[in-house]
Amino acid sequence: MMTDVYQHVRHHGTINEFVDWADQAELPIVGIDNLPGSVPLETTTLPQNCVLLFGQEGPGLTDAARAGASMTCSIQQFGSTRSINAGVAAGIAMHTWISQWVLTNPDR
Repeated sequence: MMTDVYQHVRHHGTINEFVDWADQAELPIVGIDNLPGSVPLETTTLPQNCVLLFGQEGPGLTDAARAGASMTCSIQQFGSTRSINAGVAAGIAMHTWISQWVLTNPDR
């Protein structure tokens, strides 16, 4: 799909390297996970400039990842399913950011 043409992909060997990079780039880290203390994505305004962080399916964000995040947002769900997969969560979170910042400011 040629995502690499319009997305910037950077590899960080550890969560600490990632957090240091985000700090230096002045990009708040927004974790996406349905953990205690998470705020609802549906009612939260995401920072205009940020990086979204998703955990591994199953265990979710690590303690170190949560500590590095400036906020953690959850995605509201109904029924007996505890969580949705990381790909679906990423799509929902990215669309939320687009809805808040790009659709309201098409010149961005």
